[in-house]
Amino acid sequence: MRKIVIVSFCADDWGGSEELWCRSIPNLQEAGFDISVVKYWINKQHPEFLKLADRKVDLIEIFPKRSIPSKIISNVGKIVKKAAMVLNLGQPKVEDYSSFIKIMKDENPELVIISQGINFDGLKIAHQCLLLKIPYLIIAQKAVDFYWPYKDDRAFMLETLLNAKQNCFVSHHNLRLTEEQFGRRLPNSQVVFNPVKLSGKIVPYPKSTEIYKIACLGRLFLLDKGQDILIRIMSAQKWRNRPLMVSFVGKGTDEAALKDMVALLNVTNVEFIGQIDDIENMWKDYHALVLPSRSEGLPLSMVEAMSAGRPVIISNAGGNAELVEEGHTGFIGYANEDSFDDAMERAWQRRSEWEEIGKNAATFVANNVPKSPETDFANLVLTVVNK
Repeated sequence: MRKIVIVSFCADDWGGSEELWCRSIPNLQEAGFDISVVKYWINKQHPEFLKLADRKVDLIEIFPKRSIPSKIISNVGKIVKKAAMVLNLGQPKVEDYSSFIKIMKDENPELVIISQGINFDGLKIAHQCLLLKIPYLIIAQKAVDFYWPYKDDRAFMLETLLNAKQNCFVSHHNLRLTEEQFGRRLPNSQVVFNPVKLSGKIVPYPKSTEIYKIACLGRLFLLDKGQDILIRIMSAQKWRNRPLMVSFVGKGTDEAALKDMVALLNVTNVEFIGQIDDIENMWKDYHALVLPSRSEGLPLSMVEAMSAGRPVIISNAGGNAELVEEGHTGFIGYANEDSFDDAMERAWQRRSEWEEIGKNAATFVANNVPKSPETDFANLVLTVVNK
């Protein structure tokens, strides 16, 4: 049986960066491939990994917990994971590749898919594939303007990128920034989309406008998502006096810090409502999306809000502005209080048009975002592996 191995560098048990490769697996299996998923550690009781196991996907840990003394796990595990998340590295630094090399020799794949959170957190492992002469394809879900490769790593990382069968980025911004970071064009690269989970139908706009409700949907991780910027803006007197409520939807490591900030500034026009599974149903109660992100790939929350027929107020981070036309489908600022406040003010002054702007956004997504990105990605993988 032919084999494809997917290596994920998501630091959490599961994240949005997993959706593209995960949803492509049925297509790859139908094409005759066995699939293995490899991570540093895998929570095999997580619902998504249980589904993969049911699909006969092999789940392989590079560092299975049974191979690490339990005392080390209990004392160090949480610290390592927290440090990795704070640094946005995805996983701790690994210099001993013997476990990964053994896995590759045992699996003997025709192709390895390297799924990265940021644009170079998996390149050390990808480089091992290059040394082993195993073909590989690289996905990057984000690139950060203020976070560049370490100087001693740039040479082998560039070699790894140039020798990939394909480099996939979720926005033109992320591709351009990666080329700038390494000082070379990457001709073996293209932009791909992540799957949209919603139906694509416009969700009826809320009838009540006594209070305008805006959702700030995303992981509570301010280094990326910039929720602190929004809290400072909402603490200003002009926003306190308006019939507006911002709901932070999601969970994350900075939840306590953001709540403490809200309490310190006595901000009463924001709320934290936690994780919501049925996002499509959520939109019937919300008038717009707001995302003050400092860094992004191309956020699904934005694409899904637009497809549901909601205007978006976004920062010009990552690929955000590639899908938003100022004043027509949304409003664009930069990730600082002055600029983003201006974007919110422009949106507020046109709030009577939000329903129509949302319809424009839905039309744009329907015409420009692929209906099944996972199928497109699976076809790309099959083209690469069958060359």
